[in-house]
Amino acid sequence: MKLLPFLLPALLGASSALATTYPLTLTDDLGRKVTIQSEPKRLISVLPSNTETLCALGVCDRLVGVDDYSDFPAQVTKLPKVGGLYNPNIEAMVAQKPDLVVVSKYGKLAEPLTAAGITVVAVNPETFDDVFSKTQLLGRIVNRETQAKNLVIQMRRDIARTEVLTRAAVRKPTAYYEVDPTPYTVGPNSFIGVLLSKAGAVNIIPASLGDFPKISPELVVQKSPQLILGLDLATAKARPGWAGIAAVKSGRVLKLPAELETILGRPGPRLPQALAGLARLVHPELFR
Repeated sequence: MKLLPFLLPALLGASSALATTYPLTLTDDLGRKVTIQSEPKRLISVLPSNTETLCALGVCDRLVGVDDYSDFPAQVTKLPKVGGLYNPNIEAMVAQKPDLVVVSKYGKLAEPLTAAGITVVAVNPETFDDVFSKTQLLGRIVNRETQAKNLVIQMRRDIARTEVLTRAAVRKPTAYYEVDPTPYTVGPNSFIGVLLSKAGAVNIIPASLGDFPKISPELVVQKSPQLILGLDLATAKARPGWAGIAAVKSGRVLKLPAELETILGRPGPRLPQALAGLARLVHPELFR
């Protein structure tokens, strides 16, 4: 007990070291220098992944508006909707008198909102590593750095638990993941591509094609993956030449469950659940 007076200052110093000092100046994902004058108390989020992260950091109650697609956690569905990236309702945003609007780097929202006198920061997680770095950035912006650090630690732990299982898999199937029937797919270095690898699959798409390339359907025929994700078996069978693909012949063509498909479109705090969901599809034998 005699050590307590000496420990308290050290502990208090450690916690205050993670408190944000305002004004805070940072460079956002649009390459703009943004100064946040004080801890924001009225927030608008125009990207579902950022909405989820802000709520996971414990500031859901500060949200006064969200984009049309933000629907998790459930409490955000009761908030005023302010449009989407490409059909924003600027008037609705201004009416909420936000201290800060968190936008994507797409959609060109920064200019009109800044012109209206509103502080805007673009935070746009796109890669696997971005999920962690942008979580910490948002934590810094809203003075929740300790919560952000703890959230990242927990996410990495949950991801590691799934990876322990998938690394033990005897065989790793070659896989094709379809984003839409154009067809667009995912490269191995994309956010989803990294998750696919961690789930114990081998992506047939070369990294040289990019993160979300539009491909020729003939490439899938040529590579003949053992697993196809993102469409149903009947659709795959109906495509010219696809009946001979290994996955089609074995019936390993799987449409994603709706919730998993949603989570995979949102690089945010539900990253561990996204990986676990993919792993169950790739290696169901590990989860029986």
